[in-house]
Amino acid sequence: MTGHTTGRTLIWPVFMPLAAAAVLIVKHFDHIQTSNLPGLMICAVALGGAVFAAVHHAELLALRLGEPFGSILLAVAVTIIEVALIVSILSTDTPGSTMIARDTVYATLMIVLNGVVGLCLITGGWRHREQVFRIEGAAAALAVLGTLATLALILPNFTRAVRGPFYAPVQLGVIGVASLALYVVFVFVQTVRHRDYFVGTAPVSHAAQRPSGTVAFLSLALLLLSLTAVILLAKAISKPIETLILSAGLPQSFLGVVIAALVLLPEGIASVRAALANQLQNSMNLALGSAIASIGLTIPIVSIASLLRDDPLVLGISPEDMILLLLTLFVGGLTLGTGRTTVLQGAVHLVIFCIFLLLSAVP
Repeated sequence: MTGHTTGRTLIWPVFMPLAAAAVLIVKHFDHIQTSNLPGLMICAVALGGAVFAAVHHAELLALRLGEPFGSILLAVAVTIIEVALIVSILSTDTPGSTMIARDTVYATLMIVLNGVVGLCLITGGWRHREQVFRIEGAAAALAVLGTLATLALILPNFTRAVRGPFYAPVQLGVIGVASLALYVVFVFVQTVRHRDYFVGTAPVSHAAQRPSGTVAFLSLALLLLSLTAVILLAKAISKPIETLILSAGLPQSFLGVVIAALVLLPEGIASVRAALANQLQNSMNLALGSAIASIGLTIPIVSIASLLRDDPLVLGISPEDMILLLLTLFVGGLTLGTGRTTVLQGAVHLVIFCIFLLLSAVP
């Protein structure tokens, strides 16, 4: 989370949330229709601007709070956006909407653990040859992530109470509570009990970048406005986007890749920027933290929604996706097991990411 200059005021992070709110007001009075291309483009641009603005303001607040609190705040903000998009699609009752949570969470894991991490290791390793991070924090994060991913995406295929890829209602409730509890414990360890495991050893100078209290308060207000705009705009364009994906001949599950890529793009840029600044610990905090938050917060919320609506929630992934996920966790364990990385590890993760994109478009 580097590269912010708080000594001068940027216009676009203030303008975009206000513009998104204006688009919503105009749409409320039926002056913008997402059923036609111009209206859809206006809403999509407003949504993208609100997403970038939300993450920008989360980063400013992160600079005010410091590490690892900043990475947690950014991960939670991104996850709120992801959950908003998922719930908005679940509420449409369209065919296949019950699979969107699974597809998005799986896509988030693959994009973060292979795309973002791989790009960080490639760019950081190319500039600095070899980079280091705290192995204690990375190992703890990967243990939590592997457990959550297995419980949420793999185990539902093998339970016997109901035929997979579903959990029985009581199983779904317990898994949702367990996921949230494990995430809360991880955050406690990250911020209180063993905070030093997640703080980099390389010198960082954030003093000049630390925003004032007034700027932080303004960013908090704009962050809330941005997230509200994202929720409402996502609901407005979810159906047209799904229609475009199907008309392009892509599988419906590709919608999960689109959602995950949309919400992770700004955070991915922040992670790469940190790696280029030789702050790989911050990159790992952002990447692994967002992946853990994606499961630890998304699964409980969509589980509650599924139980309240009495609709089965598809969670188990396909056999080929299970292979890629297990390969990712295995390679991730090797990558994060030494505390040192080079471009080679980054190249391995990017190859897995390319295969993931291939199988997402052509199963």
